[in-house]
Amino acid sequence: MGKPDFRVGGRIFATLASAYEGYGNLSLTPEQQEIFVREMPEVFVPIAGGWGRMGMTHIRLAAASEDVLAGALRTAWKLRLDNNARSGKKNRTGAEGVRGTKPRRKR
Repeated sequence: MGKPDFRVGGRIFATLASAYEGYGNLSLTPEQQEIFVREMPEVFVPIAGGWGRMGMTHIRLAAASEDVLAGALRTAWKLRLDNNARSGKKNRTGAEGVRGTKPRRKR
């Protein structure tokens, strides 16, 4: 929590939650993930465990060209956009685009 994320309709499609390790994170389908990893294993890595089996994918930021990063983000964005349309759910937060860190509420 508290790391920048990228959203469509209030739902996340990419994050920088692993940026301190040199990774961005993308929400892909398992099939999309397989293609990305097979074609560019030096750039794309499945996230470990159950998240990775669901298609969550690391992108090595230092190894990705601007074009590769833009294409991967576009793929994740389009998937989220399509999933939002299929689910018919309303925008959860009203926020679009990139969210930065924000102060935590004190309890």
